[in-house]
Amino acid sequence: MHQVIEEENEERRHQRKMEEVLEVKSLRRIISAYLNYPDAAEEDVKRYERSFKKLPPAHKALLSHYPLKFQRLRRCISMNAYFIYNMLQAFEPPLDMSQDMDGCEDSHLEHALHDNLFSEGNCCSSQSTSATGMHCSKPGGACCGQGNNTMCRSPDGVTTDEEVQIEGCCEPATGSDRGSLQNSQTTVELAEKYHSDSNGNDALSHHDWLDPSLQFNVPLVDVDKVRCIIRNIVRDWANEGQKERDQCYKPILDELDSLFPNRSKDSPPMCLVPGAGLGRLALEISGLGFVSQGNEFSYYMMICSSFILNHTRAAGEWTIHPWIHSNCNSLSDSDQLRPVSIPDIVPASAGITEGFSMCGGDFVEVYSDPSQVGVWDAVVTCFFIDTAHNIIEYIEIISRILKDGGIWINLGPLLYHFADTYGQDEMSIELSLEDVKRVALYYGFQLEKESRIETTYTTNQRSMMQGCACRN
Repeated sequence: MHQVIEEENEERRHQRKMEEVLEVKSLRRIISAYLNYPDAAEEDVKRYERSFKKLPPAHKALLSHYPLKFQRLRRCISMNAYFIYNMLQAFEPPLDMSQDMDGCEDSHLEHALHDNLFSEGNCCSSQSTSATGMHCSKPGGACCGQGNNTMCRSPDGVTTDEEVQIEGCCEPATGSDRGSLQNSQTTVELAEKYHSDSNGNDALSHHDWLDPSLQFNVPLVDVDKVRCIIRNIVRDWANEGQKERDQCYKPILDELDSLFPNRSKDSPPMCLVPGAGLGRLALEISGLGFVSQGNEFSYYMMICSSFILNHTRAAGEWTIHPWIHSNCNSLSDSDQLRPVSIPDIVPASAGITEGFSMCGGDFVEVYSDPSQVGVWDAVVTCFFIDTAHNIIEYIEIISRILKDGGIWINLGPLLYHFADTYGQDEMSIELSLEDVKRVALYYGFQLEKESRIETTYTTNQRSMMQGCACRN
C-alpha cells in the first residue's frame, strides 16, 4: 500500500514538473515573439521596398517621397522595439526560465501547450459593433457585430484562488534602465546592448533568459499578437483610447458607482475583473473605492500590463507608433506614422484602493477553487465571456463566486474565440444572446437592466474605416 502511494506521489511530481517545463516553453515562445518583433517588422519594410522598385520609372517618380517614408517606418519600428525591450527587462518571470526544454516528451501535455498558445491568439478581427447591457446584474456590450451589456445579480457566490501571481500592480517603479536603440538594429544587437553596461560588464545576468540565442523561431502569427498588444496599449493607456474607454468602461463604472453608493474605506466592496487585459478597467474600478482584482490568462497581456502598472514613473514616459503595420485606409502618411505617448496617467498615483491586484491564470482553473465561493460583491466582464470553450461554465463559476445579492456586469460581443478553428477539434459552445440570458437565469441571476452600445475595439481613430481591429 505504501509503495502504491509513493508511486502515485512520484507520478504527480513528474506531472507537475512536465507542466512547468511546458509553461516555461510557452513563455519562452511569447518572449521570442516580442524579441522577433523588430526583425519581422523590418521584413515588412523590405517587402514594401521590393514592391516600390518594381514600379515603372514614371510611376516611381509620382512616389518620390516613398524612400523617406521607409526610413521613417524604420525609426518608428525602433521606437516600438525600444519600448518592448525595456518592458522585457522589467519582467520577472514567475518560473525558472533556465529549465531544460529537452525533457518534455509528453504528447498530452504538448497538446495542452498548443491549446494554451492557440488561445493566446485569435486577437485580431475587423468589424464595428453594437453592445447590449443588462442590469439583472448583467450588462452586456458588443463590438464587432452585436453585443450585449448585461448585469446580473446572483443569490449565491463562489470564487477560486489557484492563482499564478504576477508582480503587485500598485507599486511604483523604482527605476528603469535606459539605452538608445539604433535604426534598423537587429534583435541580437539590441539584446547585446542591454546585456552590458558602459564598462562592458554583464549588467543583466539575471535576465540571461532574454539572450536571443536561447529564443525560438516563432511563426509570424505570434508576432502579429505583439502588434495587437501595441494597439491594445492605445485603448487602455493613451489619450487616443479615451473614446473607446468612454464607450466601454464608463457605462460599467457608472453602474458600479450607482449600485454601490455607500462604499466604505474600512470595508470596501470587492470586484473581480476576468479578462482584465492591460489592467485599465480594473484600475479604474479600484479608483472608485473597490478592492479590485484583474484576472488575465495571456502572458502577452500580463508582461505588458505589469510593466505599465509597476514601472511607469511619469505620464507620457514612452512613445510608440501603433498604426505603422497597416497601409490600408490611411488618410496620410503622417496619420499612419504618428507617435502616441503612453501612459496618459501614472497608475501608482491614480487614487487606487488598497488591495488592488492582478492575478495571472486561467479563469476556470483559478476561480473554481472552493476558497473563492461567495467572495466577490461584483464581477465585471468586458469583452470576455466569448473567450470560453464553454460559456455555460463561465456563467456557472461567476454565479458561485458572487456573494448573495452580488452583481455581474457584462459588456461585450458574442464573437466566440474558438468558433473558427478550422481543422482543429476545439470545443466551442456558441450560444445566442437569448440562450446566454436563459442560462444566467438558470444559475439564479435576475436580469435588471439591458442596453445596447455602439463601440469599436482598438481602432485607429484617424482611419478611413472605423471598425474593431483587435481582440485578446
